Amino acid sequence: MPRLPADDAAGGLTVGWFEAVVLGLVQGLTEFLPISSSAHLRIVGSAFGWDDPGAAFTAITQIGTEFAVLLYYRKKIGRIIGTWLRALRDPALRSDPDARMGWLIIIGSIPIVVLGLLFQDQIESTFRDLRIIAIALVVFSLILFWADRVGGTRRELPDLTVKHGLVFGLAQAMALIPGVSRSGGTITAGRFLGYSRSAAADYSFLLAIPAVLGSGFFQVVESLDSGVDWGPTILATVIAFGVGLVVISWLLRYLTRGSFTPFVVYRVVLGLLLLALVGAGVLDPT
Repeated sequence: MPRLPADDAAGGLTVGWFEAVVLGLVQGLTEFLPISSSAHLRIVGSAFGWDDPGAAFTAITQIGTEFAVLLYYRKKIGRIIGTWLRALRDPALRSDPDARMGWLIIIGSIPIVVLGLLFQDQIESTFRDLRIIAIALVVFSLILFWADRVGGTRRELPDLTVKHGLVFGLAQAMALIPGVSRSGGTITAGRFLGYSRSAAADYSFLLAIPAVLGSGFFQVVESLDSGVDWGPTILATVIAFGVGLVVISWLLRYLTRGSFTPFVVYRVVLGLLLLALVGAGVLDPT
């Protein structure tokens, strides 16, 4: 399939229509599962012999999955925003759970904003090495397994504190490394802190909204003059939205009764297979 050259300014590449369909499906299927969507986009591209679509493409397609979050949580998000804004004028509302959640989402977003700006160059280059991705998949899967085993379920979203919000935020920032997983990292932190699986997942998805949308729209602006092929990129984003909406609904139902063990096993197998393929020279790690 004909390809255009890399665009260094945008930190990404143009993609063809078939690639857009495949990568959009991958993004939608993996964004909310604790298996790292950015790692899968990178791995799938390498497996098909495609050029790395880049961090910019990943960030833009994630806008689609975040719109799925906005739609799924629309009532909760509406309450949070409305109550938070009213609480700015009415001190009596500052202790309201929805107003507190608004502040906790803002506070929890600080680490990924700061670290994302500090390590922007590494995010678009070094961290996308397949060997780093493979190691991250294995190591953080074992941490998730441990957290899910030792973590309690005594805490729910109303128990969230500023300190815990920052811990969740730091865990989310680790997902700047493909292979860690945004949802996996934050859910792992939540389980260590004693939050139920569903509560940890809820805050994880809400916390991701400002970070992912901010990153995505920043990349849109950065890419306006870079020759990005917008047709396939928009197609991938729309597909990611539709598939992501189905996946988020399924996952939250699953977490009421299931564990993270199947995802842990999958991550370990994928990480070890990736290391083997890179070691055998089948895949180019860079």
